[in-house]
Amino acid sequence: MTVAAIVLVPDVTAALSNADGEPVIRRLVHAAWAGGAFPIVAVCVEPSAELRGALTDLPAVVAHPADGQTPGSAWFVVGVRAAIAAVSKTTAALLWPFRYAWVDPETVTSLVEASGVTPGSIVRPSFLGQPGFPILVPASLTARLAEKVGLHGWEAVAELVAEGVPLRIVEMGDPGIIHDIGTPRAELPGYQGPTGPAGGPPPEWNAALAAQIESPAEG
Repeated sequence: MTVAAIVLVPDVTAALSNADGEPVIRRLVHAAWAGGAFPIVAVCVEPSAELRGALTDLPAVVAHPADGQTPGSAWFVVGVRAAIAAVSKTTAALLWPFRYAWVDPETVTSLVEASGVTPGSIVRPSFLGQPGFPILVPASLTARLAEKVGLHGWEAVAELVAEGVPLRIVEMGDPGIIHDIGTPRAELPGYQGPTGPAGGPPPEWNAALAAQIESPAEG
């Protein structure tokens, strides 16, 4: 199972601005990589040399929509196709607006785990009941997203949900999923731990054998 991170970068200048001591785009890529997302694709309409330079030593590539292609859901499609070209198989991708650079790597890991449990579902994290980003979208929905011309981010995903694609909301406890770089990191609310693992309860390995040991058959 390979889950890519598709980072949407409509504003290159803002993506290179300072986020607690390093460029926004670098902080986000570090979080995606540490959380287990691979490959990581930054999608820009007009990638700059500065942006490419900021990513040269990181496990990320830069892609861009073709000339005349409307930004929006097309960005996700471009990103997924670039991800599939980078690895043999991409099962899902995180739709990740670049401004959400405070997301914790553990949230990325939890989303990857949740994808494995419900592979056909869109998975969106929430903080205290408020949905946020990044949103995990199965790669199998790429063609349908490509049809949502002109829609941006969650709008395209919301239309898929309206068409019947299952949506799973998972409480992560991470304030970074709803607070973007407009909120200084020092002013983020505290982490609120979720009530259980995002992937569901762990399997009860050898539960039947354990029951036999605790209650041996009479004989």
